[in-house]
Amino acid sequence: MAGPAVFICDGCVELCSELVGDRMAGRIDAAPRLLPWQQTESLELALANLPNVARAQAQVEASLVGWVRRARSLGATWAQIGDSLGITRQSAWERFAPEE
Repeated sequence: MAGPAVFICDGCVELCSELVGDRMAGRIDAAPRLLPWQQTESLELALANLPNVARAQAQVEASLVGWVRRARSLGATWAQIGDSLGITRQSAWERFAPEE
């Protein structure tokens, strides 16, 4: 499943469907569920998923930069951006100012 700034692998979609189905049916168990990469026993499958995750990360980063640029164009200060991201003003500036 993919869209602007998001890529969700089939394993994660399946896990979410199970969780929603269990919750709606009242079958939530106390045992923690394994994440898709924790369930993978195949090296080939693990390696095959790395490019998908890398592409998703690049999409998220591009989207974040776009939102920061928009916030700046609307008058946001580096302190406001840092607060919103849970980082310092200085960290926000160092990460995003070169992108301006």
